[in-house]
Amino acid sequence: MSESTPIAGVMYEEVNESNTTQTCSSCGEKPPSRPKGIAGLGIREWICSDCGTVHDRDVNAAKNILALGHERLAVGIPVLSQ
Repeated sequence: MSESTPIAGVMYEEVNESNTTQTCSSCGEKPPSRPKGIAGLGIREWICSDCGTVHDRDVNAAKNILALGHERLAVGIPVLSQ
C-alpha cells in the first residue's frame, strides 16, 4: 500500500519495492528467466522469457517503482534510452 505525504510542498509516495527487479516492466510478468535469490543479485541484465524485452536490473526496477507510485504522473515522462 502506498502513502502520499507532503514535505516542503512536494508530494511523494512510498511504495513497496519488493519484486521490482524481478517483474518485467514491459509485460508485468515474473518470468522464469528473471534473476532470483542471492545468486540473482550478481545478474545485472536479463531477458524476459515472456516478451523478449532486455532489462538492466536497476532501470527495470526504477520503471516498476515509478509505475507503482506515480502512474498518473508518469504519463508524458520520456524514458531515456541506453
